[in-house]
Amino acid sequence: MFEPHAQPTTEMAIDDPRVRRLARIAGAFFVMTFISSIAALVLYGPVLDEAGYVVGGGADTRISVGAFLEVILVISNVGTAVALFPILRRHGEGLALGYVASRILESTVIVVGIVSLLSVVTLRQDVAGSADPGSLVLAGQSLVAVHDWTFLFGPAFCAGFGNGLVLGYLMYRSGLVPRRMALLGIIGGPLAFASATAVLFGLYEQTSGPSFVATLPEMVWEASLGIYLIAKGFKVSPDTHKERRHTRLIESSAAPAAAAR
Repeated sequence: MFEPHAQPTTEMAIDDPRVRRLARIAGAFFVMTFISSIAALVLYGPVLDEAGYVVGGGADTRISVGAFLEVILVISNVGTAVALFPILRRHGEGLALGYVASRILESTVIVVGIVSLLSVVTLRQDVAGSADPGSLVLAGQSLVAVHDWTFLFGPAFCAGFGNGLVLGYLMYRSGLVPRRMALLGIIGGPLAFASATAVLFGLYEQTSGPSFVATLPEMVWEASLGIYLIAKGFKVSPDTHKERRHTRLIESSAAPAAAAR
């Protein structure tokens, strides 16, 4: 019996139109995460800020729209990882997988927060008026507290590690974007993670000034990365040209051997 000979395979070049398309898709997803997350947080205002929301007049449609926007956020989070993985794996498959895992974990935590706020809406619609108001307010505040913790462990811890440190390092190492820009992720990610740790241990609130200052580099990194990928795609560095010449050399040496067989 004869075994089929393995055919030489090549990966798409960085300046391949398909790769440019992946870059733009990833950039669009990054921009969408900003738009959807900020808009959702604004729409969540009544349920997050009003302790008696569950027994009050309510703004349920507004909360539902916010939840839908966070669903878009979850899709966009995973979309960034899926779009970038085929490119990032060339520069460190283990780290690329870690980035995908961190985005999935972040999205899972966000979904828990969505469910907690929608549960407040359900309590207001189905139970308010037939149960003790004090108990309802306590239950509503507990569910809002769950959302607050998911906001810390998802967008703060997970994003600081995955989107900041891991993705920033991969982009810096590969030269797919300007290295000075990638440094924002390498620096901003650990800062965001450290700030989330400070919030966890009660040093300050997540919405405080120190928290904003500490997470600002990470936010600038994500925003600039999204805009750069949409506008310019991946950067073709000298290392990329060397990699392409090496691939062509392998192909040219493999072709005569395959023909001889």
